[in-house]
Amino acid sequence: MKKIVLLVAFCLCMGNIFAQDANKLRDEGDAALNAKNYPEALAKYSEYLKLNEYQDTVRIYNCAFSANQAKNYAEAAKYFDMSIKLNYNIDDSYTGAAMAYRNLNKPDEFFKTVEAGLKALPGNKNLEKVLYSYGIKQGQAAQKKGDIETATKMYKSVLMASNKKYQEGALYSLGAMLYNQGATKLNEIHPLATSDPDKYQTEKAKADAQLTEAKGYLDKAMELNPNNANAKKLVDAIAATLK
Repeated sequence: MKKIVLLVAFCLCMGNIFAQDANKLRDEGDAALNAKNYPEALAKYSEYLKLNEYQDTVRIYNCAFSANQAKNYAEAAKYFDMSIKLNYNIDDSYTGAAMAYRNLNKPDEFFKTVEAGLKALPGNKNLEKVLYSYGIKQGQAAQKKGDIETATKMYKSVLMASNKKYQEGALYSLGAMLYNQGATKLNEIHPLATSDPDKYQTEKAKADAQLTEAKGYLDKAMELNPNNANAKKLVDAIAATLK
């Protein structure tokens, strides 16, 4: 019986030691965060949360924030995702996770996070702003490389936003890109009109299809903003070309 009592006492003693260690790490993490020493805060919080078995929602978010500020985006994504699952500060957690995946150049995870965030928080301004910025930037980069498929995917991703201005920007980008593709194709095949009429007609049909698709996007952009002069100019040019 004496041995059992001693064993219980020993276990209680060890439990108190672990609790003290955890509290010390937590407090050191708080102090580092307040001092804006983000790498230190990340290190202390990470160790604390292991001992705490990831039960402290506030420090999980603080750890994610510290990781993001320290530009350790992999850790930021990890802890922001934890914060989301615990339903803590989900506005900033979804936005933080999306930005971390953006900085990690992981588009699939980025769009998955944004889509889930907008489902949980319809019309969230922070998420929609991050979505628009990323989608348009990546679309332009792909378009510059001639990767029209990826550019189209990126521009279309912005359409999940409820913000009409963002939708207009994405629709105009799609329309302008396809217009440029179609117009360039028509210029390239122009000599075929006399040298190879059959091939010319085949290629012209493809260019006309691109222009028609472009007009569809531009028309939608103008429905959102009838004063979009650039969209109107392209619509008029397409109409004249397709006569």
